[in-house]
Amino acid sequence: MMNDIVEKDYLPDFVSKMKKENLADIVIDTFCHYHNQALTGETGLIHDNDIKPVELDEIQELGNLDIYQEQGERADKNAVRIVLNGGLGTSMGLTGPKSLLNVKDGQSFLSLIMNQAENSHVNLLFMNSFSTHDDTLAELDKINSPLKPKSFRQNKYPKVLQENFAPASWPPNPKLEWNPPGHGDVYTALYTSGMLQQLLAENIQYAFISNSDNLGARMDASLLGYFAKKEIPFMMEVAEKTPSDVKGGHLATLRNNGRFVLREAAQCPKEEVVAFQKIGHYRYFNTNSIWINLNSLNQIFKKNNKVLLPLILNSKTLDPRDENSPPVYQFETAMGAAISLFDNAAAVKVPRSRFFPVKTCNDLLIMRSDCFVFTEKKNLRMNPDRKINQKQETIKIKLDPKYYGKIDDFDKRFADGVPSLVDCYSLSIEGDVLFEKNVKIRGSVTIRNTREIQQVIKEGTVIDKDLVC
Repeated sequence: MMNDIVEKDYLPDFVSKMKKENLADIVIDTFCHYHNQALTGETGLIHDNDIKPVELDEIQELGNLDIYQEQGERADKNAVRIVLNGGLGTSMGLTGPKSLLNVKDGQSFLSLIMNQAENSHVNLLFMNSFSTHDDTLAELDKINSPLKPKSFRQNKYPKVLQENFAPASWPPNPKLEWNPPGHGDVYTALYTSGMLQQLLAENIQYAFISNSDNLGARMDASLLGYFAKKEIPFMMEVAEKTPSDVKGGHLATLRNNGRFVLREAAQCPKEEVVAFQKIGHYRYFNTNSIWINLNSLNQIFKKNNKVLLPLILNSKTLDPRDENSPPVYQFETAMGAAISLFDNAAAVKVPRSRFFPVKTCNDLLIMRSDCFVFTEKKNLRMNPDRKINQKQETIKIKLDPKYYGKIDDFDKRFADGVPSLVDCYSLSIEGDVLFEKNVKIRGSVTIRNTREIQQVIKEGTVIDKDLVC
Protein backbone atom coordinates (compact mmCIF):
# COMPACT_ATOMS: atom_id res chain seq x y z
CA MET A 1 0.00 0.00 0.00
CA MET A 2 1.19 3.50 -0.78
CA ASN A 3 0.74 4.80 2.77
CA ASP A 4 3.67 2.63 3.92
CA ILE A 5 6.00 5.35 2.62
CA VAL A 6 4.17 8.28 4.23
CA GLU A 7 5.56 9.43 7.57
CA LYS A 8 3.06 12.21 8.29
CA ASP A 9 -0.29 13.57 7.24
CA TYR A 10 0.34 16.23 4.61
CA LEU A 11 -3.30 17.12 4.00
CA PRO A 12 -3.17 20.23 6.22
CA ASP A 13 -0.24 21.47 4.14
CA PHE A 14 -2.20 20.93 0.93
CA VAL A 15 -5.28 22.64 2.36
CA SER A 16 -3.23 25.65 3.46
CA LYS A 17 -1.54 25.87 0.08
CA MET A 18 -4.84 25.73 -1.80
CA LYS A 19 -6.52 28.28 0.45
CA LYS A 20 -3.70 30.73 -0.25
CA GLU A 21 -4.65 30.43 -3.92
CA ASN A 22 -8.29 31.21 -3.05
CA LEU A 23 -9.52 27.88 -4.39
CA ALA A 24 -13.11 27.04 -3.48
CA ASP A 25 -13.84 24.68 -0.62
CA ILE A 26 -15.42 22.18 -3.00
CA VAL A 27 -12.14 22.04 -4.99
CA ILE A 28 -10.11 21.52 -1.82
CA ASP A 29 -12.49 18.82 -0.56
CA THR A 30 -12.35 17.01 -3.89
CA PHE A 31 -8.56 17.10 -3.95
CA CYS A 32 -8.39 15.75 -0.39
CA HIS A 33 -10.73 12.91 -1.41
CA TYR A 34 -8.39 11.95 -4.25
CA HIS A 35 -5.32 12.26 -2.01
CA ASN A 36 -6.87 9.82 0.47
CA GLN A 37 -7.71 7.46 -2.37
CA ALA A 38 -4.12 7.52 -3.61
CA LEU A 39 -2.74 6.96 -0.12
CA THR A 40 -4.88 3.89 0.45
CA GLY A 41 -3.76 2.42 -2.84
CA GLU A 42 -7.03 2.87 -4.70
CA THR A 43 -5.95 2.71 -8.31
CA GLY A 44 -9.19 3.33 -10.15
CA LEU A 45 -8.58 0.20 -12.22
CA ILE A 46 -11.59 -1.27 -14.02
CA HIS A 47 -11.34 -5.02 -14.64
CA ASP A 48 -12.84 -6.99 -17.51
CA ASN A 49 -14.85 -8.99 -14.98
CA ASP A 50 -16.71 -5.80 -13.99
CA ILE A 51 -17.71 -4.70 -17.48
CA LYS A 52 -18.94 -5.97 -20.82
CA PRO A 53 -18.67 -4.60 -24.36
CA VAL A 54 -21.38 -2.30 -25.68
CA GLU A 55 -23.56 -3.78 -28.42
CA LEU A 56 -24.75 -1.81 -31.41
CA ASP A 57 -28.40 -1.97 -30.33
CA GLU A 58 -27.48 -0.22 -27.05
CA ILE A 59 -26.51 3.02 -28.81
CA GLN A 60 -27.92 5.28 -31.49
CA GLU A 61 -26.25 6.29 -34.76
CA LEU A 62 -26.05 9.89 -35.92
CA GLY A 63 -27.22 8.86 -39.39
CA ASN A 64 -30.60 7.87 -37.93
CA LEU A 65 -31.22 11.17 -36.15
CA ASP A 66 -32.15 13.46 -39.06
CA ILE A 67 -35.76 13.47 -37.85
CA TYR A 68 -34.65 15.49 -34.82
CA GLN A 69 -33.00 18.31 -36.77
CA GLU A 70 -35.97 20.68 -36.56
CA GLN A 71 -36.22 20.06 -32.83
CA GLY A 72 -32.54 20.88 -32.52
CA GLU A 73 -32.89 24.12 -34.46
CA ARG A 74 -35.61 25.20 -32.02
CA ALA A 75 -33.43 24.26 -29.04
CA ASP A 76 -30.41 26.15 -30.37
CA LYS A 77 -31.17 29.26 -28.32
CA ASN A 78 -31.13 27.12 -25.16
CA ALA A 79 -27.76 25.51 -25.91
CA VAL A 80 -24.11 26.44 -25.46
CA ARG A 81 -20.92 25.06 -26.92
CA ILE A 82 -18.18 24.77 -24.29
CA VAL A 83 -14.66 24.50 -25.68
CA LEU A 84 -11.95 22.94 -23.50
CA ASN A 85 -9.02 25.29 -24.02
CA GLY A 86 -6.55 24.42 -21.27
CA GLY A 87 -3.73 22.77 -23.23
CA LEU A 88 -0.30 24.23 -23.90
CA GLY A 89 0.78 21.67 -26.48
CA THR A 90 4.11 21.07 -24.75
CA SER A 91 4.42 17.68 -26.49
CA MET A 92 4.66 19.59 -29.78
CA GLY A 93 7.17 22.05 -28.37
CA LEU A 94 4.68 24.88 -27.91
CA THR A 95 5.04 27.38 -25.07
CA GLY A 96 1.65 29.06 -25.33
CA PRO A 97 -1.96 27.93 -25.72
CA LYS A 98 -2.27 25.13 -28.25
CA SER A 99 -5.41 26.76 -29.63
CA LEU A 100 -3.27 29.59 -31.05
CA LEU A 101 -1.25 27.24 -33.26
CA ASN A 102 -1.47 27.84 -37.02
CA VAL A 103 -3.50 24.87 -38.22
CA LYS A 104 -4.00 25.71 -41.89
CA ASP A 105 -3.58 28.75 -44.13
CA GLY A 106 -2.83 31.05 -41.22
CA GLN A 107 -5.93 30.00 -39.29
CA SER A 108 -5.58 28.86 -35.67
CA PHE A 109 -7.81 26.48 -33.74
CA LEU A 110 -9.25 29.53 -32.00
CA SER A 111 -10.07 31.46 -35.17
CA LEU A 112 -11.60 28.36 -36.79
CA ILE A 113 -13.78 27.71 -33.73
CA MET A 114 -14.92 31.33 -33.78
CA ASN A 115 -15.78 30.97 -37.46
CA GLN A 116 -17.79 27.80 -36.77
CA ALA A 117 -19.73 29.61 -34.05
CA GLU A 118 -20.45 32.60 -36.29
CA ASN A 119 -21.84 30.35 -39.02
CA SER A 120 -24.11 28.46 -36.64
CA HIS A 121 -25.02 31.42 -34.39
CA VAL A 122 -24.25 29.26 -31.38
CA ASN A 123 -23.58 30.47 -27.85
CA LEU A 124 -19.86 29.96 -27.21
CA LEU A 125 -17.98 29.48 -23.97
CA PHE A 126 -14.30 28.71 -23.34
CA MET A 127 -12.86 26.86 -20.35
CA ASN A 128 -9.28 28.09 -20.07
CA SER A 129 -6.59 26.84 -17.70
CA PHE A 130 -4.48 29.09 -15.49
CA SER A 131 -1.79 28.72 -18.19
CA THR A 132 -3.95 29.69 -21.20
CA HIS A 133 -6.49 32.17 -19.82
CA ASP A 134 -4.73 35.52 -20.32
CA ASP A 135 -3.21 34.69 -23.74
CA THR A 136 -6.56 33.40 -25.02
CA LEU A 137 -8.45 36.51 -23.94
CA ALA A 138 -5.80 38.70 -25.58
CA GLU A 139 -6.09 36.75 -28.84
CA LEU A 140 -9.90 36.90 -28.80
CA ASP A 141 -9.63 40.70 -28.58
CA LYS A 142 -7.61 40.65 -31.82
CA ILE A 143 -10.09 38.51 -33.74
CA ASN A 144 -12.56 40.65 -35.68
CA SER A 145 -15.82 38.93 -34.83
CA PRO A 146 -19.34 40.01 -33.83
CA LEU A 147 -19.29 37.17 -31.29
CA LYS A 148 -18.26 37.92 -27.74
CA PRO A 149 -17.74 34.48 -26.21
CA LYS A 150 -17.69 34.07 -22.46
CA SER A 151 -14.98 32.22 -20.60
CA PHE A 152 -14.31 30.70 -17.21
CA ARG A 153 -11.19 29.32 -15.63
CA GLN A 154 -10.38 25.71 -14.87
CA ASN A 155 -9.35 24.92 -11.30
CA LYS A 156 -5.88 23.68 -10.38
CA TYR A 157 -4.43 21.05 -8.07
CA PRO A 158 -1.07 20.96 -6.30
CA LYS A 159 1.38 18.43 -7.67
CA VAL A 160 2.12 15.58 -5.27
CA LEU A 161 5.62 14.22 -4.65
CA GLN A 162 5.74 10.51 -5.39
CA GLU A 163 8.35 9.99 -2.68
CA ASN A 164 6.10 10.79 0.30
CA PHE A 165 2.85 12.30 -1.06
CA ALA A 166 3.81 15.75 0.20
CA PRO A 167 3.17 19.01 -1.69
CA ALA A 168 5.74 19.59 -4.42
CA SER A 169 7.92 22.66 -4.08
CA TRP A 170 9.84 24.32 -6.93
CA PRO A 171 11.19 27.77 -5.93
CA PRO A 172 12.75 28.50 -9.37
CA ASN A 173 9.22 28.51 -10.85
CA PRO A 174 6.38 28.11 -8.32
CA LYS A 175 3.84 27.89 -11.17
CA LEU A 176 5.19 24.43 -11.91
CA GLU A 177 3.94 23.27 -8.49
CA TRP A 178 0.40 23.19 -9.93
CA ASN A 179 -1.35 21.18 -12.61
CA PRO A 180 -4.75 21.37 -14.33
CA PRO A 181 -6.88 18.52 -12.93
CA GLY A 182 -7.86 17.10 -16.30
CA HIS A 183 -10.91 17.94 -18.38
CA GLY A 184 -13.09 16.16 -15.81
CA ASP A 185 -12.82 19.38 -13.81
CA VAL A 186 -15.15 21.11 -16.28
CA TYR A 187 -18.18 20.30 -14.12
CA THR A 188 -16.67 21.63 -10.89
CA ALA A 189 -15.23 24.67 -12.68
CA LEU A 190 -18.65 25.50 -14.14
CA TYR A 191 -20.07 25.39 -10.62
CA THR A 192 -17.32 27.21 -8.70
CA SER A 193 -17.01 29.97 -11.31
CA GLY A 194 -20.73 30.71 -11.05
CA MET A 195 -21.07 30.02 -14.78
CA LEU A 196 -23.46 27.10 -14.27
CA GLN A 197 -25.95 29.23 -12.39
CA GLN A 198 -25.53 32.07 -14.89
CA LEU A 199 -26.29 29.77 -17.82
CA LEU A 200 -29.35 28.31 -16.13
CA ALA A 201 -30.60 31.82 -15.29
CA GLU A 202 -30.35 32.61 -19.02
CA ASN A 203 -32.39 29.46 -19.80
CA ILE A 204 -29.36 27.69 -21.30
CA GLN A 205 -30.19 24.04 -20.60
CA TYR A 206 -27.98 22.03 -22.97
CA ALA A 207 -24.20 22.07 -23.26
CA PHE A 208 -22.05 20.50 -25.94
CA ILE A 209 -18.45 20.12 -24.70
CA SER A 210 -15.43 19.31 -26.87
CA ASN A 211 -11.67 19.85 -27.13
CA SER A 212 -10.28 22.92 -28.88
CA ASP A 213 -7.96 20.74 -30.99
CA ASN A 214 -10.78 18.62 -32.44
CA LEU A 215 -12.00 20.62 -35.43
CA GLY A 216 -14.50 17.92 -36.39
CA ALA A 217 -16.51 18.66 -33.25
CA ARG A 218 -19.21 21.25 -33.67
CA MET A 219 -22.81 21.86 -32.65
CA ASP A 220 -25.11 19.56 -34.64
CA ALA A 221 -28.87 20.19 -34.82
CA SER A 222 -29.80 16.51 -35.13
CA LEU A 223 -27.76 15.54 -32.07
CA LEU A 224 -29.08 18.50 -30.10
CA GLY A 225 -32.66 17.72 -31.11
CA TYR A 226 -32.34 14.07 -30.10
CA PHE A 227 -30.69 15.03 -26.81
CA ALA A 228 -33.41 17.57 -25.99
CA LYS A 229 -36.42 15.55 -27.20
CA LYS A 230 -35.44 12.42 -25.28
CA GLU A 231 -34.57 14.47 -22.17
CA ILE A 232 -31.20 12.72 -21.87
CA PRO A 233 -29.09 13.88 -18.90
CA PHE A 234 -25.71 12.92 -20.41
CA MET A 235 -24.70 11.77 -23.89
CA MET A 236 -21.30 10.70 -25.22
CA GLU A 237 -20.22 10.73 -28.85
CA VAL A 238 -18.34 7.55 -29.70
CA ALA A 239 -16.72 6.29 -32.87
CA GLU A 240 -15.77 2.85 -34.06
CA LYS A 241 -12.17 1.91 -33.33
CA THR A 242 -9.54 1.59 -36.02
CA PRO A 243 -5.99 0.27 -35.48
CA SER A 244 -4.86 3.85 -34.72
CA ASP A 245 -7.29 4.08 -31.76
CA VAL A 246 -6.08 1.15 -29.66
CA LYS A 247 -4.87 3.40 -26.83
CA GLY A 248 -8.01 5.51 -26.53
CA GLY A 249 -10.55 5.17 -23.72
CA HIS A 250 -13.46 2.91 -24.61
CA LEU A 251 -17.12 2.70 -23.68
CA ALA A 252 -18.39 -0.32 -21.78
CA THR A 253 -21.36 -1.39 -19.63
CA LEU A 254 -21.12 -2.10 -15.90
CA ARG A 255 -22.31 -5.59 -15.11
CA ASN A 256 -23.68 -4.68 -11.67
CA ASN A 257 -26.10 -1.90 -12.67
CA GLY A 258 -26.17 -1.73 -16.49
CA ARG A 259 -24.88 1.85 -16.63
CA PHE A 260 -22.36 2.96 -19.21
CA VAL A 261 -18.78 3.41 -18.02
CA LEU A 262 -15.71 4.92 -19.63
CA ARG A 263 -12.45 3.02 -19.17
CA GLU A 264 -9.28 4.94 -19.97
CA ALA A 265 -5.98 3.21 -20.77
CA ALA A 266 -4.65 4.23 -17.36
CA GLN A 267 -7.55 2.35 -15.72
CA CYS A 268 -6.88 -0.93 -17.50
CA PRO A 269 -4.95 -3.59 -15.52
CA LYS A 270 -1.65 -4.47 -17.19
CA GLU A 271 -2.65 -8.08 -17.65
CA GLU A 272 -5.73 -7.01 -19.63
CA VAL A 273 -4.11 -4.50 -22.00
CA VAL A 274 -4.22 -6.92 -24.94
CA ALA A 275 -7.99 -7.27 -24.64
CA PHE A 276 -8.31 -3.51 -24.10
CA GLN A 277 -6.60 -2.85 -27.42
CA LYS A 278 -8.59 -5.35 -29.51
CA ILE A 279 -10.66 -3.16 -31.79
CA GLY A 280 -13.27 -5.85 -32.36
CA HIS A 281 -13.98 -6.38 -28.66
CA TYR A 282 -14.46 -2.96 -27.08
CA ARG A 283 -15.50 -1.42 -30.37
CA TYR A 284 -16.37 2.15 -29.42
CA PHE A 285 -13.95 4.78 -28.21
CA ASN A 286 -14.76 8.08 -26.56
CA THR A 287 -14.24 11.05 -28.89
CA ASN A 288 -14.28 13.35 -25.85
CA SER A 289 -17.27 15.22 -27.22
CA ILE A 290 -20.14 15.07 -24.77
CA TRP A 291 -23.57 16.58 -24.24
CA ILE A 292 -24.87 17.38 -20.78
CA ASN A 293 -28.16 18.67 -19.44
CA LEU A 294 -27.17 21.54 -17.16
CA ASN A 295 -30.22 21.08 -14.93
CA SER A 296 -29.22 17.45 -14.36
CA LEU A 297 -25.67 18.54 -13.54
CA ASN A 298 -26.98 21.12 -11.10
CA GLN A 299 -29.04 18.43 -9.35
CA ILE A 300 -25.88 16.38 -8.74
CA PHE A 301 -24.26 19.34 -7.00
CA LYS A 302 -27.39 19.92 -4.92
CA LYS A 303 -27.40 16.28 -3.86
CA ASN A 304 -23.69 15.58 -3.35
CA ASN A 305 -22.06 19.03 -3.21
CA LYS A 306 -19.37 17.74 -5.56
CA VAL A 307 -18.78 15.65 -8.66
CA LEU A 308 -16.45 12.74 -7.91
CA LEU A 309 -15.01 10.95 -10.93
CA PRO A 310 -12.52 8.06 -10.99
CA LEU A 311 -9.03 9.26 -10.13
CA ILE A 312 -6.31 9.06 -12.76
CA LEU A 313 -2.79 9.16 -11.30
CA ASN A 314 -0.63 10.79 -13.95
CA SER A 315 3.07 10.23 -13.31
CA LYS A 316 5.29 13.16 -14.39
CA THR A 317 8.43 15.03 -13.47
CA LEU A 318 7.83 18.26 -11.55
CA ASP A 319 9.34 20.30 -14.35
CA PRO A 320 8.15 18.69 -17.61
CA ARG A 321 11.27 19.96 -19.39
CA ASP A 322 13.67 18.65 -16.74
CA GLU A 323 13.89 14.87 -16.50
CA ASN A 324 16.00 15.21 -13.35
CA SER A 325 13.36 17.14 -11.43
CA PRO A 326 11.47 15.18 -8.73
CA PRO A 327 8.85 12.65 -9.86
CA VAL A 328 5.33 13.77 -9.02
CA TYR A 329 1.75 12.65 -9.35
CA GLN A 330 -0.83 14.82 -11.03
CA PHE A 331 -4.37 14.08 -9.86
CA GLU A 332 -6.62 14.15 -12.92
CA THR A 333 -10.06 13.00 -14.03
CA ALA A 334 -11.67 12.39 -17.42
CA MET A 335 -14.76 14.32 -18.49
CA GLY A 336 -16.39 11.30 -20.13
CA ALA A 337 -16.23 9.31 -16.88
CA ALA A 338 -19.30 11.24 -15.73
CA ILE A 339 -21.43 9.00 -17.96
CA SER A 340 -21.65 6.46 -15.11
CA LEU A 341 -23.14 9.08 -12.75
CA PHE A 342 -26.41 9.39 -14.65
CA ASP A 343 -29.38 7.10 -15.01
CA ASN A 344 -30.54 6.93 -18.63
CA ALA A 345 -27.25 8.25 -20.03
CA ALA A 346 -26.80 7.63 -23.75
CA ALA A 347 -24.13 7.18 -26.38
CA VAL A 348 -24.30 8.00 -30.08
CA LYS A 349 -22.04 6.54 -32.74
CA VAL A 350 -20.76 9.35 -34.95
CA PRO A 351 -18.72 9.26 -38.19
CA ARG A 352 -15.02 9.94 -38.20
CA SER A 353 -15.71 13.34 -39.71
CA ARG A 354 -16.63 14.54 -36.20
CA PHE A 355 -13.28 13.44 -34.83
CA PHE A 356 -10.00 14.67 -36.26
CA PRO A 357 -7.94 16.05 -33.35
CA VAL A 358 -4.42 17.41 -33.70
CA LYS A 359 -2.34 15.91 -30.89
CA THR A 360 1.04 15.63 -32.63
CA CYS A 361 2.93 17.00 -35.61
CA ASN A 362 1.91 13.81 -37.44
CA ASP A 363 -1.73 14.95 -37.16
CA LEU A 364 -0.79 18.49 -38.12
CA LEU A 365 0.76 17.29 -41.39
CA ILE A 366 -2.55 15.70 -42.40
CA MET A 367 -4.51 18.81 -41.44
CA ARG A 368 -2.24 21.16 -43.39
CA SER A 369 -2.29 18.93 -46.46
CA ASP A 370 -4.96 18.74 -49.15
CA CYS A 371 -6.69 15.95 -47.20
CA PHE A 372 -8.65 18.80 -45.62
CA VAL A 373 -10.20 21.72 -47.46
CA PHE A 374 -12.23 24.77 -46.53
CA THR A 375 -15.93 24.97 -47.30
CA GLU A 376 -17.55 28.13 -48.64
CA LYS A 377 -18.23 29.13 -45.03
CA LYS A 378 -14.55 28.64 -44.17
CA ASN A 379 -15.13 25.49 -42.14
CA LEU A 380 -12.65 22.62 -42.48
CA ARG A 381 -13.82 19.29 -43.86
CA MET A 382 -12.28 16.17 -45.34
CA ASN A 383 -11.49 16.57 -49.02
CA PRO A 384 -14.23 14.82 -51.04
CA ASP A 385 -11.60 14.03 -53.70
CA ARG A 386 -9.91 11.67 -51.27
CA LYS A 387 -11.20 8.29 -52.42
CA ILE A 388 -8.49 5.95 -51.16
CA ASN A 389 -9.49 3.66 -48.29
CA GLN A 390 -12.65 5.52 -47.32
CA LYS A 391 -13.35 3.08 -44.50
CA GLN A 392 -10.23 4.14 -42.61
CA GLU A 393 -10.61 7.80 -43.59
CA THR A 394 -7.34 8.86 -41.94
CA ILE A 395 -3.80 8.42 -43.21
CA LYS A 396 -1.18 6.60 -41.18
CA ILE A 397 1.60 9.13 -40.65
CA LYS A 398 4.88 8.39 -38.88
CA LEU A 399 7.40 11.22 -38.85
CA ASP A 400 10.85 10.87 -37.31
CA PRO A 401 10.39 12.55 -33.91
CA LYS A 402 14.00 13.75 -33.88
CA TYR A 403 13.39 16.01 -36.87
CA TYR A 404 9.61 16.57 -36.90
CA GLY A 405 8.47 16.10 -33.28
CA LYS A 406 8.58 19.80 -32.33
CA ILE A 407 6.73 22.50 -34.22
CA ASP A 408 9.80 24.62 -35.00
CA ASP A 409 11.64 21.67 -36.57
CA PHE A 410 8.47 20.60 -38.38
CA ASP A 411 7.90 24.06 -39.89
CA LYS A 412 11.50 24.32 -41.14
CA ARG A 413 11.20 21.10 -43.14
CA PHE A 414 7.87 22.12 -44.71
CA ALA A 415 8.59 25.84 -45.07
CA ASP A 416 7.30 25.89 -48.68
CA GLY A 417 4.18 23.89 -47.89
CA VAL A 418 3.37 20.28 -47.05
CA PRO A 419 3.12 17.60 -49.76
CA SER A 420 -0.14 16.62 -51.42
CA LEU A 421 -1.51 13.61 -49.53
CA VAL A 422 -4.97 13.33 -51.04
CA ASP A 423 -3.95 10.07 -52.77
CA CYS A 424 -1.74 8.83 -49.94
CA TYR A 425 -2.58 5.81 -47.77
CA SER A 426 0.39 5.93 -45.39
CA LEU A 427 3.62 7.89 -45.05
CA SER A 428 6.69 7.17 -42.94
CA ILE A 429 9.72 9.49 -42.88
CA GLU A 430 12.98 8.37 -41.28
CA GLY A 431 15.86 10.79 -40.97
CA ASP A 432 16.22 14.46 -41.90
CA VAL A 433 14.27 15.30 -45.07
CA LEU A 434 13.24 18.75 -46.29
CA PHE A 435 10.39 19.24 -48.78
CA GLU A 436 10.21 21.91 -51.46
CA LYS A 437 6.82 23.03 -52.77
CA ASN A 438 4.31 21.03 -54.84
CA VAL A 439 5.51 17.57 -53.84
CA LYS A 440 2.93 14.78 -54.25
CA ILE A 441 2.89 11.49 -52.35
CA ARG A 442 0.70 8.62 -53.51
CA GLY A 443 -0.08 5.20 -52.08
CA SER A 444 1.92 3.77 -49.19
CA VAL A 445 5.37 5.31 -48.99
CA THR A 446 8.44 5.21 -46.75
CA ILE A 447 11.09 7.90 -47.24
CA ARG A 448 14.39 7.08 -45.57
CA ASN A 449 17.45 9.30 -45.31
CA THR A 450 20.38 7.12 -44.25
CA ARG A 451 22.93 9.94 -44.39
CA GLU A 452 23.94 12.46 -41.75
CA ILE A 453 23.22 15.46 -43.97
CA GLN A 454 19.73 16.74 -44.73
CA GLN A 455 18.17 15.47 -47.95
CA VAL A 456 15.89 17.63 -50.11
CA ILE A 457 12.81 16.50 -52.04
CA LYS A 458 12.79 18.79 -55.07
CA GLU A 459 9.88 20.92 -56.22
CA GLY A 460 7.24 19.06 -58.22
CA THR A 461 8.46 15.57 -57.28
CA VAL A 462 5.87 12.76 -57.32
CA ILE A 463 6.64 9.89 -54.93
CA ASP A 464 4.61 6.70 -55.35
CA LYS A 465 7.05 4.12 -53.97
CA ASP A 466 9.58 3.81 -51.17
CA LEU A 467 12.51 6.18 -51.45
CA VAL A 468 15.98 5.80 -49.90
CA CYS A 469 18.24 8.80 -50.21
